[in-house]
Amino acid sequence: MKELLYLKDEQLKELIEKLFVSYRETFNDAKKVLKKYAIGLAHHKVIHLLSMYEGISISELLKRLKITKQSLNRVLKDLITIQIITFKKNEQDTRIKHIYLNEKGKKIFNEVFETQKKRIHNALLNSSSEEAINFDNVLNKIING
Repeated sequence: MKELLYLKDEQLKELIEKLFVSYRETFNDAKKVLKKYAIGLAHHKVIHLLSMYEGISISELLKRLKITKQSLNRVLKDLITIQIITFKKNEQDTRIKHIYLNEKGKKIFNEVFETQKKRIHNALLNSSSEEAINFDNVLNKIING
């Protein structure tokens, strides 16, 4: 493990490239399904978060996506047009809206998830328990800076 303390720039560049390529391939799998519904990766990000955080507020969704209201509004309008999300006002504070996937939205999410799951599942299946745990730990450290 000590050799990791002395990673050279070339090794880090290779790691960043592998992260990029793994992201690209995982989300290329998703693009095939999204294309059927005439939506893109921005829509997928919202759909994914709505599946993870059912009833999330718009302000919380903005924080998680780290995008502007204008960008989110464009995506939400598209998702409303294809009828895959619903909104409910907060009972205590009616200024707050919560967003949910409807049945069609859940169906789209599940189609995308099944395609992505195959790639991730196969990679983890062909890894030891220790590799999988270490990979998850490293990803969390990258995410948390």
